[in-house]
Amino acid sequence: MNETKAAKCLAELGSPTRLAVFRLLVKAGPEGLVVGDIQRRLKIPASTLSHHIARLAWAGLVAQRRDGRRLICSTQPGIMDSLVGFLTAECCTGFADDSTESAA
Repeated sequence: MNETKAAKCLAELGSPTRLAVFRLLVKAGPEGLVVGDIQRRLKIPASTLSHHIARLAWAGLVAQRRDGRRLICSTQPGIMDSLVGFLTAECCTGFADDSTESAA
Protein backbone atom coordinates (compact mmCIF):
# COMPACT_ATOMS: atom_id res chain seq x y z
CA MET A 1 0.00 0.00 0.00
CA ASN A 2 1.25 3.48 -0.81
CA GLU A 3 0.32 6.91 0.53
CA THR A 4 -2.14 7.67 -2.26
CA LYS A 5 -4.01 4.38 -1.85
CA ALA A 6 -4.07 4.73 1.95
CA ALA A 7 -5.42 8.28 1.70
CA LYS A 8 -8.14 7.12 -0.71
CA CYS A 9 -9.18 4.29 1.64
CA LEU A 10 -9.16 6.50 4.72
CA ALA A 11 -11.16 9.22 2.96
CA GLU A 12 -13.91 6.74 2.09
CA LEU A 13 -13.89 5.26 5.59
CA GLY A 14 -14.34 8.80 6.93
CA SER A 15 -18.09 8.50 6.43
CA PRO A 16 -19.85 6.93 9.44
CA THR A 17 -22.14 4.96 7.12
CA ARG A 18 -19.32 3.60 4.97
CA LEU A 19 -17.33 2.75 8.07
CA ALA A 20 -20.32 0.82 9.45
CA VAL A 21 -20.71 -1.07 6.15
CA PHE A 22 -17.00 -1.90 6.03
CA ARG A 23 -16.94 -3.08 9.65
CA LEU A 24 -19.99 -5.26 9.03
CA LEU A 25 -18.30 -6.83 6.01
CA VAL A 26 -15.11 -7.42 7.99
CA LYS A 27 -17.23 -9.20 10.58
CA ALA A 28 -18.91 -11.31 7.87
CA GLY A 29 -15.56 -12.61 6.64
CA PRO A 30 -14.60 -13.73 3.13
CA GLU A 31 -18.10 -14.99 2.27
CA GLY A 32 -19.42 -11.44 2.56
CA LEU A 33 -23.07 -10.45 2.77
CA VAL A 34 -25.91 -10.03 0.33
CA VAL A 35 -26.73 -6.35 -0.15
CA GLY A 36 -30.23 -6.88 1.27
CA ASP A 37 -28.73 -8.29 4.47
CA ILE A 38 -26.45 -5.26 4.83
CA GLN A 39 -29.44 -3.00 4.31
CA ARG A 40 -31.51 -4.85 6.90
CA ARG A 41 -28.76 -5.01 9.53
CA LEU A 42 -27.77 -1.36 9.23
CA LYS A 43 -31.24 0.01 8.42
CA ILE A 44 -30.00 1.98 5.42
CA PRO A 45 -32.26 2.83 2.45
CA ALA A 46 -31.36 0.87 -0.69
CA SER A 47 -30.38 3.90 -2.78
CA THR A 48 -28.17 5.28 -0.01
CA LEU A 49 -26.52 1.92 0.57
CA SER A 50 -25.84 1.52 -3.14
CA HIS A 51 -24.00 4.86 -3.17
CA HIS A 52 -21.88 3.95 -0.14
CA ILE A 53 -20.98 0.51 -1.46
CA ALA A 54 -19.97 2.06 -4.79
CA ARG A 55 -17.62 4.46 -2.97
CA LEU A 56 -16.06 1.62 -0.96
CA ALA A 57 -15.61 -0.40 -4.16
CA TRP A 58 -14.06 2.61 -5.93
CA ALA A 59 -11.48 2.87 -3.13
CA GLY A 60 -10.70 -0.84 -3.44
CA LEU A 61 -12.04 -1.68 0.01
CA VAL A 62 -14.99 -3.79 -1.11
CA ALA A 63 -15.59 -6.30 -3.90
CA GLN A 64 -18.97 -7.20 -5.38
CA ARG A 65 -19.95 -10.47 -7.03
CA ARG A 66 -23.15 -11.88 -8.44
CA ASP A 67 -24.69 -15.17 -7.39
CA GLY A 68 -27.75 -15.46 -9.60
CA ARG A 69 -29.89 -12.46 -8.71
CA ARG A 70 -28.06 -11.81 -5.45
CA LEU A 71 -25.33 -9.18 -5.19
CA ILE A 72 -22.79 -10.15 -2.55
CA CYS A 73 -20.30 -7.70 -1.07
CA SER A 74 -17.12 -8.58 0.77
CA THR A 75 -13.93 -6.87 1.80
CA GLN A 76 -11.02 -7.16 -0.59
CA PRO A 77 -8.54 -9.81 0.55
CA GLY A 78 -5.82 -8.28 2.71
CA ILE A 79 -6.96 -4.68 2.28
CA MET A 80 -7.59 -4.10 5.99
CA ASP A 81 -4.26 -5.64 6.97
CA SER A 82 -2.46 -3.63 4.31
CA LEU A 83 -4.01 -0.38 5.50
CA VAL A 84 -3.27 -1.03 9.17
CA GLY A 85 0.23 -2.20 8.26
CA PHE A 86 0.84 0.98 6.29
CA LEU A 87 -0.35 3.13 9.20
CA THR A 88 1.80 1.34 11.77
CA ALA A 89 4.87 0.46 9.66
CA GLU A 90 7.10 2.99 11.36
CA CYS A 91 5.60 2.85 14.81
CA CYS A 92 8.11 3.68 17.54
CA THR A 93 11.11 3.70 15.17
CA GLY A 94 12.27 7.11 16.28
CA PHE A 95 14.02 9.70 14.13
CA ALA A 96 17.49 9.36 12.73
CA ASP A 97 17.78 13.12 12.19
CA ASP A 98 16.67 15.28 15.11
CA SER A 99 17.18 18.47 13.05
CA THR A 100 13.54 18.33 11.91
CA GLU A 101 12.32 19.02 15.46
CA SER A 102 11.55 22.64 16.17
CA ALA A 103 13.68 24.43 18.72
CA ALA A 104 11.95 25.45 21.95
